Amino acid sequence: MNADYWRHRRTPAHLAFRAARDVLLANRGDHDGARRRFRWPRLARFNWALEWFDVIAADNPRTALVLLDGRGGEQVVSFAELSVRSDAVAVWLRRLGVRRGDRVLLALGQRVELWECLLACLKLGVVVIPTYTSLTAAEVADRVPRGEVAHVICEAWLTDLFARVDLRTRVAVGGTRPGWQAFADSQDAGPFLPGRPTAGADIAFGYFTSGTTARPKLVAHTHTSYPVGHLSSMYWSGLVPGDRHLNVSAPGWAKHSWSSLFVPWNAEATIVVLPDGPPPVADLPVLLARHRVDSFCAPPSVWRPLAAHADTARPRLREATSAGEPLDTAAAAAIASAWQITVRDGYGQTETTALIGTTPGLTARPGWLGAPLPGYTISLRDPETGLPGRSGEVCVELCETPVGIAAGYLGEPGRAFGGDYYRTGDLGERDARGFVRVVGRRDDVFKSFDHRVSPYEVEAVVRAHPAVEDVAVIPRPHPVGGATPHAVVVPLPGRTADRQLADAVLRHVARHCPPHAMARSVEFADRLPKTGSGKVRRSALRVGSRCFAIDDIDDMTGGHDAQRPGVTESAVGA
Repeated sequence: MNADYWRHRRTPAHLAFRAARDVLLANRGDHDGARRRFRWPRLARFNWALEWFDVIAADNPRTALVLLDGRGGEQVVSFAELSVRSDAVAVWLRRLGVRRGDRVLLALGQRVELWECLLACLKLGVVVIPTYTSLTAAEVADRVPRGEVAHVICEAWLTDLFARVDLRTRVAVGGTRPGWQAFADSQDAGPFLPGRPTAGADIAFGYFTSGTTARPKLVAHTHTSYPVGHLSSMYWSGLVPGDRHLNVSAPGWAKHSWSSLFVPWNAEATIVVLPDGPPPVADLPVLLARHRVDSFCAPPSVWRPLAAHADTARPRLREATSAGEPLDTAAAAAIASAWQITVRDGYGQTETTALIGTTPGLTARPGWLGAPLPGYTISLRDPETGLPGRSGEVCVELCETPVGIAAGYLGEPGRAFGGDYYRTGDLGERDARGFVRVVGRRDDVFKSFDHRVSPYEVEAVVRAHPAVEDVAVIPRPHPVGGATPHAVVVPLPGRTADRQLADAVLRHVARHCPPHAMARSVEFADRLPKTGSGKVRRSALRVGSRCFAIDDIDDMTGGHDAQRPGVTESAVGA
């Protein structure tokens, strides 16, 4: 078997993958038709980097990557160049002793070497564990042994973090360090020839979950569950060959593999990459227009502030998508008015590919994620009894063995995904048309006076107040009701976080929320703890020692006397 076998002969796995992809492309705009006609390709052997990427990249001068430098410049890399460079990296890593099945921790920013390494690791058959460059020494001390990491490839300025952990191979990118291999030495390593075919069930990725409610788990994805599974994500995104797609997720998070690797290159589209760091929200409209971006994906934490700058330029976007948490109606409406485009919601997890979404063939409904995507059957089940209904925990039916479900959690062999359905841990509702919305994590939704309270719904109301930049809602203990909604508010710059603002926010909530969902107390913060993908880490929030609480709930919901304060400053538990 020689290198030409992989690059120029369409293997049966390549042909099956392409056929499934082309069904989705042919049914773009026909959601129901795509669901009827699509079938997951069942690939016993498959190496996406060799049997898909290298095949479409062979002698292909089209642009695969455009890396923006933040100063108006860009680095352009073709499909053919990435194929050759990832070959060289794979050969070089093999010479260093990196072997099939080994685990490699990858901590790189938005640089071309990141994609070279991802492709090389897939070609080698190693298990790559991407992580963010903002990781701490404590996270290194936890993740290296827990992930059974043997090799690390990281930014040169991160090398000191790994001084106290045992590793077989250390590779520094972007500089040289004593005791570390220099990535620059991989330049002339030559073409790569795999030793044997890759089993589709072999583990390819380990991704740590966002840890919004508990200690992060290490999710194991195979050579089919992510590369093939993300055909559902491609369909939700609406990408077609030749598109230019920009995704704001940072490396190290699963969404980066979704929208900055498998989704665009499954579609043979170009990835446009922002520089490292927080997205330059005020500049995004101009950047999207200048770089001819067709498709833009961002979490609500970016779409919300972007709405305030939408009038600065009108990009030529055809697709606009949001994932992570529900996008509030006000932000979606502002973007639609300025750019004449609908921001489409989608939903999935680190453990899955895209499960539910508003695809190009569906009419978006404010507050609703959309419908189950091709390849997936979604049920809502009572969290206690498991019985299906119109509301309950969002579950993925496993009777048809959807490809895009993780193999399990690395290091937790007893927690593989089996049985009749996979439980996401999110609570949702389904309407008569089959649209689904998520009301919150099962750990986040709480009871207040025997009513279920969704933090998402209360936050949407609080966020609509003109003085509020951001908010997270958590339960505050109550001696009678069990808990009441408590809002942790980040005021807009220039607004004073005082009792008067608290009073105004709570009055606003009282006018727009049903009594059981009213936030009855508020405190102020400079910022909210969030993951790199923009999700609020509610597990890190606690009711502060000082908060402003409603003095008389009846007075707040009725004709409030302007001469009497509606809130009092109280200590926790008051």
